[in-house]
Amino acid sequence: MSIAIEQQVEARLVAAAPRMPSIPATLHYDRRDPFAVRMTFPAPATLEGVEVCWTFARELLSAGLHGVEGHGDVRVRPYGFDRTVLEFHAPEGTAVVHVRSTEIRRFLRATGELVPAGLEHLQLDLDHDLAELMRDAC
Repeated sequence: MSIAIEQQVEARLVAAAPRMPSIPATLHYDRRDPFAVRMTFPAPATLEGVEVCWTFARELLSAGLHGVEGHGDVRVRPYGFDRTVLEFHAPEGTAVVHVRSTEIRRFLRATGELVPAGLEHLQLDLDHDLAELMRDAC
């Protein structure tokens, strides 16, 4: 069985100009880090010209399909019939992208098949992780 899922999505960058250009993005989920989702934007799509990766809670992405969620660097909310807005806040500024909600739902279904929501803790090996921390501390 696979331990990770990657799904390409089309994100629309909300800018000052009326046209919203499409940018590629990748949603990534790894059952070794069962509570987290990563969203990666390739270098050509970023102001810095380097790949940018945001990590946030899978639960935040799921809840953001139904209402306004998030209080920190990442905020998610529904927008219209089939759009979800993701806001990424950094000291350099804020990026706002729209993604089709159906793409997010498909991704979340796949992650749920890999690790059902509410059972993420079963993927963790706390004894191993603690041993690794102790090994590094010496």
